[in-house]
Amino acid sequence: MLKAPPKRPYLLRAMHQWITDSGHTPHVIVDAGRAGQDIPHAYVQDGKLVLNLSYSATQRLKIDNDVVEFDARFAGVIHHVRIPVGAVMGVYARETGEGMMFPDQDTGPAPPEPPAPAPAPADDGGGAKRPQLRVVK
Repeated sequence: MLKAPPKRPYLLRAMHQWITDSGHTPHVIVDAGRAGQDIPHAYVQDGKLVLNLSYSATQRLKIDNDVVEFDARFAGVIHHVRIPVGAVMGVYARETGEGMMFPDQDTGPAPPEPPAPAPAPADDGGGAKRPQLRVVK
């Protein structure tokens, strides 16, 4: 069986498109401590970098399965920005704050623990009890 590709790049592209289609400005939060990135370090705060990924703020924006790349102006100077998709911590709309944060690992959430075995019913000699149904609101 083939291993499924990571979900992060697909979710990032989908959220970017949804935010843009909604008329909002997509921003990403990047872990600036990750290796293999070309970012403007002067704008890093607390080990994180927030970048505007709108089409009006970027040129040649490309969101691949492995990397986010674009050119943008920072203080009037054009920089080429290259970020591994794994360094993207989240994406959100600047105007509303709606978006999503990504887990540290793309393996997804841990599988749920199996339910504890039900205690054996006491044998009171009265036979099987009839199941009871109730409305849960």
